[in-house]
Amino acid sequence: MKTLLITPTYNEIENLRPLLAEIFSYTPETDVLIVDDNSPDGTGKLADEIHQENSRVKVLHRPGKLGLGTAYIAGFKYAIEHGYDAAFEMDADFSHDPRYLPDFLKAIEHADVVIGSRYIPGGYTPNWSLLRWLISGGGNIFARFTLGIPVHDCTAGYRLYRRQVIESIDLDTVQSQGYAFQIEMAYRAGQQGFKIVETPIIFMDRRVGKSKMSRKIIIEGFTYVLKTRFSRQVLKRGVIVSRSNAMQLQEASMQASEMKELPSVAQH
Repeated sequence: MKTLLITPTYNEIENLRPLLAEIFSYTPETDVLIVDDNSPDGTGKLADEIHQENSRVKVLHRPGKLGLGTAYIAGFKYAIEHGYDAAFEMDADFSHDPRYLPDFLKAIEHADVVIGSRYIPGGYTPNWSLLRWLISGGGNIFARFTLGIPVHDCTAGYRLYRRQVIESIDLDTVQSQGYAFQIEMAYRAGQQGFKIVETPIIFMDRRVGKSKMSRKIIIEGFTYVLKTRFSRQVLKRGVIVSRSNAMQLQEASMQASEMKELPSVAQH
C-alpha cells in the first residue's frame, strides 16, 4: 500500500528532524508531506532542506496560519493527485507516537478508516488534569451520542484513511477546524457506510513548544455537533412535510379526476 503521512506544521523546528527520523524507523516506505503555514521559526525552510536530503519528504508551503482542517484538506488533495492508496493524519509535536504506525497499517487491511483512540482499552492520556480529561472525554461522549458516530474518540487527530474515503467526501465543503474537523470527517465517513475501527494509543503531551489548542477550537467542536444535529432534524422534518404535501396533491388530483368522470348536470 502506497501511503502518505500528512503532518501540518507551525513553529515545529525543534521537533521536525527527530520526528521524521522516528517515522522512517517504523515505516521506512511511507512518504511524508509537511504542510507548513509559513512558520516564523523557519520550520518551512528546514523542511525544504530535509527534502533535498530525502526525496520521501515532500513539502507544501502555505502563505500563513490557515488552520488545521484546511492543512489536512490540502494534504488529502495532494494524496489523491499523486496516487496514494492511503493517507495518515499526524501531529508534528510527538503527541502522536510514531511507534503506533505499524498498528495502523495492519488495521487498515480490514477497514476504511483507522483512528488512534485514547478511550478504548489500551488507550491512555497520562499527566492530564481532571478538567482536561472532562473536556475531551465529555466532548467525545457528547459528539458520539448526539450524532450517532460509532467511534469512542471522535476528536482524535491520529488517523489513517483509505483513498476511497477521502475521494468520496467533497473536501471543498469541509469547513471545520480542530476538534470539529475530526468530528466532521468521522461523521461523514460513517454516514457513507465506511468501516471505521479504532486502535489504542497512549497520547502524550507535546515534548517542546506550546500547545495550539484554544477555547475557540473547543467551542467550535460543540457548535458543529449541535448545528449538524439540528440540520439533520430540520431535513428529516422537511422530508416528512414534503411527503405529506405530496400525498395531499395526489389526493387532490384523484378527486379532480373523479369529478371529470361524473356526468354533467347540464346533460340531463
